Amino acid sequence: MKENKEIFVRLERCMGCRSCEMACAVEHSRSKSLYAAASEKPVPVRLLFVERAEGRNVPMICRHCEDAPCVAVCRTGALVQDPLTGVVERIEENCIGCWMCAMICPYGVVGRKTEVRMAVKCDRCKDRDLPACVQACPTGALVYATQREFMEMMRKEAASRIAREARAVAGA
Repeated sequence: MKENKEIFVRLERCMGCRSCEMACAVEHSRSKSLYAAASEKPVPVRLLFVERAEGRNVPMICRHCEDAPCVAVCRTGALVQDPLTGVVERIEENCIGCWMCAMICPYGVVGRKTEVRMAVKCDRCKDRDLPACVQACPTGALVYATQREFMEMMRKEAASRIAREARAVAGA
């Protein structure tokens, strides 16, 4: 079975620049241009939020949960989970704007497009190879990878860090 890619967050790297938020809003705008998107009506909504908590910047993004509560509570079938990718997608014409999905989301990342009474959420930029937020992150705080790839990357970085520390101690 093919392992799907996810967006992983490396908290220690997030500097709170909000480049990811802006890239997300622009990617989901009609124009796909920063300058044009700024004057669009309705204003493009971001589907990712950088929150400050406990002295850290924390990028909050849809986790596309297994057995997603937003899908389970959606009575109109506006949110469906792709059985192959695990991505929770929105079927725009089915959404009636009841906001049940927003109320049940444990991460608070289902937003509202109030002008058209529609719930909105991360779709992992399904028309792109690399989500806009990940591409825009200047520090690599957002990583688009399979779980295996991410864990391998983290192990290699930890091994390098341990080796550097051991070398520093041996040289002291």
